[in-house]
Amino acid sequence: MHSSKGAFTCTLFLRIDSAGAKQSVMIIRSRFAPSPTGRLHLGHVLAARIAFSLARDSGGAFLLRHEDIDAPRVREDFYQGIEEDLEWLGLKWDGTALRQSSRIAAYEAALESLRERGLVYPCFCTRREIHDEWARMGAAPQGPEAPIYPGTCHKLTSDEQQTKLVSGLSCGWRLDSRKAHELAGPLTFRDLRFGEIPVDPDLLGDVVLVRKDIGTAYHLAVVVDDGFQQINHVTRGEDLLSSTHVHRLLQVLLGIPAPLYLHHPLMLDEAGNRLAKRCDSRSIAALRDSGLTPAQVLDLTDPPPGAAIVLS
Repeated sequence: MHSSKGAFTCTLFLRIDSAGAKQSVMIIRSRFAPSPTGRLHLGHVLAARIAFSLARDSGGAFLLRHEDIDAPRVREDFYQGIEEDLEWLGLKWDGTALRQSSRIAAYEAALESLRERGLVYPCFCTRREIHDEWARMGAAPQGPEAPIYPGTCHKLTSDEQQTKLVSGLSCGWRLDSRKAHELAGPLTFRDLRFGEIPVDPDLLGDVVLVRKDIGTAYHLAVVVDDGFQQINHVTRGEDLLSSTHVHRLLQVLLGIPAPLYLHHPLMLDEAGNRLAKRCDSRSIAALRDSGLTPAQVLDLTDPPPGAAIVLS
């Protein structure tokens, strides 16, 4: 078991100015936001441990948020299992765990704010229609991890959009990334591992902010909830680094303060694959049942000697 790039321990320390005086670090509000669609594995433990350590070392708050908007895959016993695993590991959160399913009205209000300014548009495409469009293009435009939406519904006129909406045709809502970027202007975000990163509005294209089936989607919900919970340090896996380009845009458009970020390496198995919930043998419940102690499980997420991310 190892991380994708080796270094993933975080150490906070007091700054020392030129006169030798100590300066306090920022009080950190961090969060761990798993989806209750399975039990926690070691990759989750790494993410939770980093967020927990940053908050506790600064005298701040560590919050738990259940990202449960994908209702068909959510089960009540998974909420309980997540919380049981965290408590067993000693990673106790502050306050009451937030459930995104209780926040639909907040996501609807955020969407309406964007819609009133023409920053989103309805998308009526099915997956088959999107694949057919890519085929007509000869090749799908590629993003960091998946093909980019070809912009089919972006080409619809206002009258065509309205006709489809009035007919009752099911639709999602996509961010007009170019228009959003024109309004927001040049942006950057700061990552405590990768430094200052310019926002690229074309990186993921016109992402879905509201799915047809659940009334919201990851990008919109996570930004709205980080603002609501006043998160000032977002820690998550490096696989979500590209998503932050979209999130920074949404923060500006919705008037949400920008947090600092730390996109940490991922936990990989012996074959170099990212851990997933389907790996039952790697679940915390399975490791506990095998006789490991909380300390031994936490040790499995320790980095190689000398590998650390030092936050200054």
